[in-house]
Amino acid sequence: MPSTPLLRTTLAIPVLLCTVLLLAACGSTPRQSAGTASPRYAPLSTVQAEDIAIHALGLVGTPYRYGGNTPEGGFDCSGLIGYVYKSRAGLTAPRTVAQLAGFGETVERDALRTGDLVLFGGGSRPSHAGIYVGEGRFVHAPSTGGTVRLDRLAGAYWARQSVAVRRP
Repeated sequence: MPSTPLLRTTLAIPVLLCTVLLLAACGSTPRQSAGTASPRYAPLSTVQAEDIAIHALGLVGTPYRYGGNTPEGGFDCSGLIGYVYKSRAGLTAPRTVAQLAGFGETVERDALRTGDLVLFGGGSRPSHAGIYVGEGRFVHAPSTGGTVRLDRLAGAYWARQSVAVRRP
């Protein structure tokens, strides 16, 4: 059956319309429902979380230095977190402990897993942070004159502290 100009036009219009709609969809921003924030980063995989914990453990013994964020220069607690997450997951963590309180998602303490952040201190402004490495332990850079160390959440001092958990 020979094709007629009318038949070709009739078939071309839906194909053209579909093509235009597909191209328009590729160039638009997806709609979000009210109250839904767009994620700023993808959640960490289990492998990344374990790699973060292993790397943090490898930094135990590094000197503490206020404002420090490298193994060569030393670490403070947020500098340690920033260094480990950047080098192992390519994730830029906030630079201060107060800003870490909004980093990632809130996690219930009973759901704590390797690679999560533990933030210590009352209210919405924590005063200290570390990286959970499993079995009730976390790595942190505690204070001037000290070194990065491994401590237990159930330890005498830390068990008395208010703890929040964040999962980047």
